[in-house]
Amino acid sequence: MSAALSDRLKSLLDGKVFIVVGTVQPDGSPQMSPVWVKRDGEHLLFSTTVDRRKKLNLDRDPRVTVVVMNPDQPYEYAEIRGTAELTTTGGQSLIDDLSLKYTGKKYAEFNPESTQDAERVVVRITPRKVVGRL
Repeated sequence: MSAALSDRLKSLLDGKVFIVVGTVQPDGSPQMSPVWVKRDGEHLLFSTTVDRRKKLNLDRDPRVTVVVMNPDQPYEYAEIRGTAELTTTGGQSLIDDLSLKYTGKKYAEFNPESTQDAERVVVRITPRKVVGRL
């Protein structure tokens, strides 16, 4: 069963807020990464590449935690615990959508070196529990 996101949290996620994604390393320790985010209903979407540590961690263990902080009031935050599904389908489209949202440019315009990136992955997070003040 998925958890619902509050209207305030949805509004923040629809803006240019960064999220911090936590995954589980092979030795059980946490790995954290700041990333751009897009919301699809109650799901969160972010992009990575097939060779990044967070993707490798999620292949092995799909449990994920996301922290969202209100940049204007950092003690107003949400921790979203859930599971991730990964696919390469739509990977380039998602990074372009995210780049337009955050920079106003397609990803290759914003980051010309991105043509050297490994294949893009869409990570779709299904929230299972939401805690915090958002």
